Amino acid sequence: MSIKPLLDRVVLKVEEAEEKTKSGIILSSAAQEKPQFATVVAVGPGGIVDGNDVKMYVKVGDKVIASKYAGTEVKLDGEEYTIVRQSDILATVE
Repeated sequence: MSIKPLLDRVVLKVEEAEEKTKSGIILSSAAQEKPQFATVVAVGPGGIVDGNDVKMYVKVGDKVIASKYAGTEVKLDGEEYTIVRQSDILATVE
């Protein structure tokens, strides 16, 4: 099974949260900060969204930084993904 986003949506595979700090302190799951770095897994076709023509600027495989609490989290075949609007992606990482 696969996810195919619609319009200006992008499917992201979020990187795992840090389990310990740089100084070696192990963090509980409640203390772990939600990661913002992700890899683009699928990209919608763009098109007319809210009366505006949206061009997609990200592609599959791009490393991106997304808004911390944006999107909808889904679980498919044991993997966790986040579906966001392209506007919730803040930057690409090179």
